[in-house]
Amino acid sequence: MTKNCTQLKNSFPQRVIRKIIFTVLFLFILTGSAQQTVRDSLEKVIYASELKSDFSTKDTLYISLLNKLGSELRYYNTDSLLHISKTALKYSNEANYNSGKINALISLGIYYSDQGSHKKGISYFKKALNVSKEIEDSKKIIRSQNNLSGEYTYLGDYAMALSGYLEAEELATTTDNKKMLSIINENIANLYISQKDYMQGLFFFKKVKKINEELKNPVFSAETMSNMASAYADMGELEYAMFNINQSVAIFEKRKIMDWLAYAYEIKGKIYLKQNKYKWALYWYKQSEMLHKSLQDVRGKISLLNGMSEAYLGQQKDSTSQVYAQNAFKLSNQLQFKEGIQECAKILYKINKNKKDYAQALTYHELYQKISDTLSRNENQTSLTMLKTKIEHERQKEELILSSEKAIAKQKNYVYYALSILLIFIIITFIIKRNEKIQKNLNLELNTKKKDLEKKEINLREINSTKDKLFSIIGHDLRGPIGAFQGLLKLFKDGEIGQEEFLGFVPKLKLDIDHISFTLNNLLSWGQSQMNGAILKPSEICLENLVSENINLLSETAHAKTIKLINQLPPKTYSWADKNQIDIVIRNLISNALKFTPEKGTITVGHMQKRNSWEIFVKDTGVGMSVDMQDAIFNKNSNVTTYGTNNEKGTGLGLSLCKEMVEKNGGKIWVTSTLGKGSCFYFTVPKTKKEYKQIA
Repeated sequence: MTKNCTQLKNSFPQRVIRKIIFTVLFLFILTGSAQQTVRDSLEKVIYASELKSDFSTKDTLYISLLNKLGSELRYYNTDSLLHISKTALKYSNEANYNSGKINALISLGIYYSDQGSHKKGISYFKKALNVSKEIEDSKKIIRSQNNLSGEYTYLGDYAMALSGYLEAEELATTTDNKKMLSIINENIANLYISQKDYMQGLFFFKKVKKINEELKNPVFSAETMSNMASAYADMGELEYAMFNINQSVAIFEKRKIMDWLAYAYEIKGKIYLKQNKYKWALYWYKQSEMLHKSLQDVRGKISLLNGMSEAYLGQQKDSTSQVYAQNAFKLSNQLQFKEGIQECAKILYKINKNKKDYAQALTYHELYQKISDTLSRNENQTSLTMLKTKIEHERQKEELILSSEKAIAKQKNYVYYALSILLIFIIITFIIKRNEKIQKNLNLELNTKKKDLEKKEINLREINSTKDKLFSIIGHDLRGPIGAFQGLLKLFKDGEIGQEEFLGFVPKLKLDIDHISFTLNNLLSWGQSQMNGAILKPSEICLENLVSENINLLSETAHAKTIKLINQLPPKTYSWADKNQIDIVIRNLISNALKFTPEKGTITVGHMQKRNSWEIFVKDTGVGMSVDMQDAIFNKNSNVTTYGTNNEKGTGLGLSLCKEMVEKNGGKIWVTSTLGKGSCFYFTVPKTKKEYKQIA
């Protein structure tokens, strides 16, 4: 956990700052802690500075004290944190004090992060990073990058988070910044734990423990043991979990570090919850809840509320459990905290199922499934896999370098030995040339092996990309509808819903089955082309017939939305192309148009005749799309999934598949669109060879 700073509004005079300081001091006297001593000392020094006759707001020591005070107030008075940080930023700009400016920007970023305003948080962290790079302050660069990566973690963008952590870790290693190395490696460990890759997570935790032993800081060790206890609890290793949390609790209680102590009590409650000892779980949860009354840690409170909700549910106190779960759900939505929403949805599903409110239970179940799919997207899995590859690559590179160094050292020893025995210039020259030749061969061998490793890495990335995209689509677009279908059938089989209620879900189930069928057709076609299984088989085809067949095939969907389908292609529009592939292209484009066209709309399939090709277009009166979306939809590496006007789901695969197939048949595909007015997709296919001759 990293600490944030807080500042006052720019227009506040010194007497207002003093007033806030004394107010905060009074509050801390009531709560009482070792952390209070630090804050008391800071406030006294700040007040003494302001009383000096030569006092100036441009005093860099005064600005640093403000930033430090804000940091100490993070979990105790967030309003003062914001005001003090803004004031410190203002004074730093006036004094051209870059170090103070960076600390104030980081504090503001942490404040907005804690409030759930992640875009603002990222903005401030990026500003802090840019200033740090301008003054080439490695410590500030590492700290800013670490906070920025943490913000991407809260957004669920583990790929960006991991990339940033690796950059920060490399700089921390180069500058021997062990404190930040401990923090960064612990954050990487938590990334793996969030993906349930416990083996990799524990590997990084062990690295952190070794670093902490060198730092000899018991608080750092206690923080790491708390996170390890949480990981062991998730793994079911409850004895290890209890051993680690008891040690960390003892340290936090002795030093009265209340924010971490509240977290440690919550983890202890979590361990008892895993043992189904609900009474003891609630005891420790309530200890944490008491501490949270004097803290302003919303993100930590969400996890606590979810734990208490589960404990009450275990005691069959469903009403009390629901109150805690709904409070956690409200806070999670305020912070846009995906993991919190996921856990709340899971608990609320169980509660509503017990109440036999199956419609509400199904709603929460689908929300839980949707969040789970989002948090386990293929980009995150690929990034973590690539880290493993990078680590292995670095290990092999180090072995090669070590081997080369040993060989070179051995050759140098030969040279030195020969020089000590033979003083004849010809023999010395011969040995030197021989040494240079061997060294050159070793360098060539090293470069060859390095290129082989890079090729293997590229191949692995391509294989992972294909594999992960298949699994992502299967997991994200097929598992959800199938899971919902299975759940509904189970409820019907177990007699928990009647036949009439079951039949009420049939229209939704039909839409899900149609979506699964369409997705599977695209998936099989794409998978076949990616695995080199698709062979182009061009022949003479009639485009007008293909359009008519697909309009008939999709007419039921169009009728359901009262959409008018118009085929303007004349007879004898013959083309030389692969019939199956062009059929898939036409079907996908019409299906997409139906998806994004509201009721009573119109979809027109038309053509324009070129010298050697047909230009076919599918025009709709739908919602249209932005310029950014137009740039992204044909990118095969972009898994763009959107919902239609009636919440129809897509795979994000269809348009990239269309692009591949059109280009294989010698054509090109593009789109023009205006938001709110509709879109028009164009693609070209070559004419038949007969028509070529007639035109000539």
